[in-house]
Amino acid sequence: MRVAHLAAPDDFDGWRHAARALAMERVPADRVIWQVAGHADDLFADGGNEPPVPAAPDAAFRVPRAFVDLARDVVLHSDRQRFAMLYAMLVRLIDQPRLIDDRADPLRRKLDEMAKAVRRDIHKMRAFLRFREVTDDGGERFVAWFEPDHHIVRANAAFFVNRFNTMGWSILTPEVSLHWDGGTLCEGPGATAADAPDGDPVEAVWKTYYASIFNPARLKVGAMLREMPRKYWKNMPETALVGELIAGARARETAMIETARASTGGNIDAAWAALKQEAAGCTRCSLHRMATQTVFGEGPLDARLMFVGEQPGDQEDQAGRPFVGPAGQLFDRALADAGIDRSTAYVTNAVKHFKFEPRGKRRIHAKPDAGEIEACRWWIEQERMLLTPRLTVALGATAARSLIGRTVTISRERGRVFSLPDGSDGFVTVHPSFLLRIEDGERAATEYRRFVEDLSAIKTFVAR
Repeated sequence: MRVAHLAAPDDFDGWRHAARALAMERVPADRVIWQVAGHADDLFADGGNEPPVPAAPDAAFRVPRAFVDLARDVVLHSDRQRFAMLYAMLVRLIDQPRLIDDRADPLRRKLDEMAKAVRRDIHKMRAFLRFREVTDDGGERFVAWFEPDHHIVRANAAFFVNRFNTMGWSILTPEVSLHWDGGTLCEGPGATAADAPDGDPVEAVWKTYYASIFNPARLKVGAMLREMPRKYWKNMPETALVGELIAGARARETAMIETARASTGGNIDAAWAALKQEAAGCTRCSLHRMATQTVFGEGPLDARLMFVGEQPGDQEDQAGRPFVGPAGQLFDRALADAGIDRSTAYVTNAVKHFKFEPRGKRRIHAKPDAGEIEACRWWIEQERMLLTPRLTVALGATAARSLIGRTVTISRERGRVFSLPDGSDGFVTVHPSFLLRIEDGERAATEYRRFVEDLSAIKTFVAR
């Protein structure tokens, strides 16, 4: 037996280092004991006096990038066998690299499920964590309590540092605590719920606001409560009001739904129309100053398939509709060749205003920057929340960044279904405009066929 020692439950670098060394020696998966420092419940057995894993050699094998990304998530899972399962998959991938694409393989499927659970837990921490204001000798700061299902606290640290960069805060969890003073992030030992404050004056204001805007028909309360396990309710001041508000709102909800159906064809239609109207006056970034109008998404609101492009082009900006220019016409042709009826899909863009550089009388497309993509993410998230599509397809790098929240390489991510940060399914392929820019006729034909193949795979997945 060999013993691999890991520094922490989320020690991805330690696992990768040990796994590489073991795999180079062709050590079978059932001959390795994975031990996590300070976590007896993570030990698979007593390592005894067995030799530790040596340093990994510089020269090593290569594995698919998709496996590395998968392993980063799975390592954060709470399953005690996660390290062993990942190593077992790694050993198999050395001789069968295409195994990473076999979603029917039991181990591959299990790892996928674990990774999806981790990403959902990360999303829940971001959505359900609430800070409460406290005052101590150091002045004002904000404290939150959260109980994750998996080892995701450190992985989420950068999100909270970026989101709440200017205030001092602490996030307390049973395993580890994070503390930010406005300039430095440090860790502390785990805590208990009793260490977190119960409430503050801001909470009363928030409850009043929440009660005033509470609309069960608009907010899909049933779905919200299914997504929010009851253990998180005590962290969120507004949930204390949910029962009372639902009870008092049922009669109003029925009347609202009937009114919305009669006037707009359905409650989701009413919510979408309100969202579109709000987007028409969007000033979240400077692009609205030069563009003719906001170009919102279009398509059936019960669509199982959503396509997200980059931004409107010149013709879209003038027409007020997505994908009606040259790229849109090529897109329609490819959809037809793949057997997808565009009228059954919802089509939108990551950025809702046309960004361009004036060249005489012409307006030349300019790529949206990170700030503009981020400013528009709110709209695409609202569209996805209302539609809840079976699959969301990113057409190009800008759309992928908007959906995933980071820069991605299309060639690496293309052609496979993966989990988006909220746990739903996503798919990445090229933008139709990429095909229009290819000057070599033979290569253009080849790339068009690949695009149609991607669309055919998308159709098959959505039809399941």
